[in-house]
Amino acid sequence: MSASQSRNKLIEGNARYVSGRHGASDIGASRRRELAVNGQKPFAVIVCCSDSRVPPELIFDQGLGELFVIRTAGNVVDNVALGSIEYGAEHLQVPLIVVLGHENCGAVKATVDGGEAHGYVVSIVDKISPSLDRVRGAADLYAACEDENIRSVVGEIKSNKIIAELIRDGRTEVVGAKYGIEDGRVTFLNPV
Repeated sequence: MSASQSRNKLIEGNARYVSGRHGASDIGASRRRELAVNGQKPFAVIVCCSDSRVPPELIFDQGLGELFVIRTAGNVVDNVALGSIEYGAEHLQVPLIVVLGHENCGAVKATVDGGEAHGYVVSIVDKISPSLDRVRGAADLYAACEDENIRSVVGEIKSNKIIAELIRDGRTEVVGAKYGIEDGRVTFLNPV
């Protein structure tokens, strides 16, 4: 499957989800057996927020073994997340990596609102802060920061040595997308 075909499959799945016609995915016992015997062959890596309102398998209407999902608050990446992305793209030969942000992101809100972050939440805010700095003065600072954070993470993934090589070889693509919490629609962002 090509990156373009993978993206189209995600768009079609999201359209089913939004229209309420979801459920085309196979999650039954036969699919579990098939995956146990043959292994996984996902068609997309999804890097998304840990937010419970943003379950990628549901919003893209995909079944078991179809998406390789990495979830962190604010859809930020660290070395562990990048290692997972490398594994999906290189070893599982996934042609498409999607950084999926969303509206009303709590991690972005915490960054924009400022105040004191505690514990390891500081690490998340520190990753998002450069995006905030780039969009200061925007009319809707929250939305602008969400979008910039998605683009920033796309750029960070693209600059990873292994992913950059896979992109050069035409074996994978990295794109950004944003999920609408209320309407359920996923919008792919313009290329970075």
